Amino acid sequence: MATAFETFVRTVNALTREAPPEVELIDEVAAELARLNASGRWLPESARQPCTERYMQHVLHVAPDSSFSVVSLVWTQGQSTSIHDHAGWGVVGVYEGLERETRYRLEGHGPERHLTVTGVTILRPGETTAFVADGLDIHRVDNPADAGPTISIHVYGVDVRARGTSIKNSFDHLPVVEKTLSR
Repeated sequence: MATAFETFVRTVNALTREAPPEVELIDEVAAELARLNASGRWLPESARQPCTERYMQHVLHVAPDSSFSVVSLVWTQGQSTSIHDHAGWGVVGVYEGLERETRYRLEGHGPERHLTVTGVTILRPGETTAFVADGLDIHRVDNPADAGPTISIHVYGVDVRARGTSIKNSFDHLPVVEKTLSR
């Protein structure tokens, strides 16, 4: 009998082969990931291990045709990604802990380029989010919890073994401008 993760991978393989429009695909993958994470403690202990220096990526699966990858990302308190965008579509589901996503918009030109915060979302276990790689998916992810690791499962529309990451561009070199609401 197949494990919950093996069933998930087979389903995502079938979905990517059918090649539906990207938005429809990520919605379907998000629903499958929510089901997987609701199925219990399926993630092996080896894919739950943190690193003290930075967040840790554990590759769980790469499709034979390189159409998608599944990774677990593990953060201890205060660890975060860079501010970045992605090379392909993605779906994220929180397995354990809390994951905060801060979204940004790139503004200005040349030396006036900067980032503006457009929103902050906290995801809890069982919740999912998704994005298309349209250049507007600029964000940072971190563990805001007071205790314990955050573990999330990420499905990316790229081969993370070949690339080493799903990140396309990093924006940490740009200033972040906080805008206040006018009255």
